[in-house]
Amino acid sequence: MRCLMCENLSLSHICNNCQNKFLSPSIYKRKILNNIEVISFYKYSDIKDLLHTKHTDLGYYVYSILAKNSLKKFAAAFDYPGIVTSIAIDDYVQNGYSHTAILNKSLKSKSIKPFFNKLRAKNKISYSGKSREFRILNSRDFELKKFKEKELILVDDIVTTGSTFTQAVQIMQKNQKKVLFCLALADASTK
Repeated sequence: MRCLMCENLSLSHICNNCQNKFLSPSIYKRKILNNIEVISFYKYSDIKDLLHTKHTDLGYYVYSILAKNSLKKFAAAFDYPGIVTSIAIDDYVQNGYSHTAILNKSLKSKSIKPFFNKLRAKNKISYSGKSREFRILNSRDFELKKFKEKELILVDDIVTTGSTFTQAVQIMQKNQKKVLFCLALADASTK
């Protein structure tokens, strides 16, 4: 097959050379709700075309590569006194896989235990390309399934306005859960 980025022959959908050259993560941080940190690894503009594969069969492979190069490395370096749960934002399976479940699964490590099917949006409307006002007027209306663990990390692919993470944190807080921080592959607000 050919690398999606350089079009050279490759055994992977993105060759090792392109992964090293273009997919080395950086850390970007912002805060929501005044104190919850959102950590992301890429500028949205740098990987926009790769992120847009999430609604295709190819997205499974692309998201697996992105997760391996960022979230998996983060999880391996993350140290915490005890086990922390990670929860994906709306890991609903579409097109044969869930892109947020792929990201969440990559966090499995000595300090992080991923949980699946715990946080689902009852409102399935897409936020892609929508304004902040639209996002506020069309809440995700999250439903949280029970689990006993109290401390957790929230995971999503893109943070734009922070609205989705904010709504997810709020439902966690209503259920006496402590969100330590949020992780996103890409931040759309970074320049």
